[in-house]
Amino acid sequence: MSEPLFLEDPYLKDADAFVVHVRNDGGIILDRSIFYATSGGQPGDAGLLRFDEGASVAITTTIKGEDPQSLVLIPADGEATPEPGMQVSQSLDWDRRYAHMRMHTALHLLSVVLPYPVTGGSIGATESRLDFDIPDATLDKAEITEKLAALIDGDHAVSTAWISDEELEANPGLVKTMSVQPPMGAGRVRLVKIGDIDLQPCGGTHVATTREIGEIHVGKIEKKGRQNRRVRLRFGPVPS
Repeated sequence: MSEPLFLEDPYLKDADAFVVHVRNDGGIILDRSIFYATSGGQPGDAGLLRFDEGASVAITTTIKGEDPQSLVLIPADGEATPEPGMQVSQSLDWDRRYAHMRMHTALHLLSVVLPYPVTGGSIGATESRLDFDIPDATLDKAEITEKLAALIDGDHAVSTAWISDEELEANPGLVKTMSVQPPMGAGRVRLVKIGDIDLQPCGGTHVATTREIGEIHVGKIEKKGRQNRRVRLRFGPVPS
């Protein structure tokens, strides 16, 4: 098991740890990790591990192991890896992670602006998307962008809390996603709360306030089936 330090402090950029295991494919499992593992549409973190008097290995991504509580850091091909028992220093590719944090929070706001069942989603450093089950809907890019901007400028605090599996089962309305269900089975589920406007299960990393998202706009709306609408968000102002 790896202690997921990012759940309590997503702004933690560096941390020491010990190597618990190195898999046959080179994947590295630490006793405590600042690296988020690919899940829920959010890509795994990349960065660097330093060890053994100046040696280092680039981490290209992070995934979950056979035990979901194990976070596996994937090294670049051909690079030497630390041995089990070694102490290492972790450093995130912070610009990439922070972009994911901003985008992930923006997608939660998009689910507020468009209160429909979510059928899929993907988070990127420059563009992200959510798919919605919307029958016969005509969506306006400018209107959605304007509503998102108002929520972002509202500077709503983003916080987390935990509830039991049983509490979530008793409140199914908290789950907005149809295709991705929140992780259950460990006895508790993490909730992400945005001010008084949104509350939903989520294991991803988020910014502390909505204003940190910055300027964002709807880049494209696509029809992906009779009732499926894909809404893409991009950083920056609306192109002129």
